[in-house]
Amino acid sequence: MNIDKKQQGTQLTISLSGRLDTTTAPQLEGELKHSINGVTDLTLDFEKLEYISSAGLRVLLAAQKVMNKQGEMVVRHVNETIMEVFEITGFSDILTIE
Repeated sequence: MNIDKKQQGTQLTISLSGRLDTTTAPQLEGELKHSINGVTDLTLDFEKLEYISSAGLRVLLAAQKVMNKQGEMVVRHVNETIMEVFEITGFSDILTIE
């Protein structure tokens, strides 16, 4: 998985490509913990993300909990496969998906 990060003031966009699974979830978790302080607008761009596992969902849930306290989080460009995972797990009700 590759992580591309762009920050402008309190706005942070993280673009992911590849697979967000047990192997790569700790990488994203570390990046978010390091970068999320002071961010009020977090965008996760999944345009090039091919797959997400339960480990990836756990990282998203943790990020959403933090952002509920300090701002907004939006997930963009979700493909059909990942959207199906979000719907089956109920994450489509928790996350803001555009």
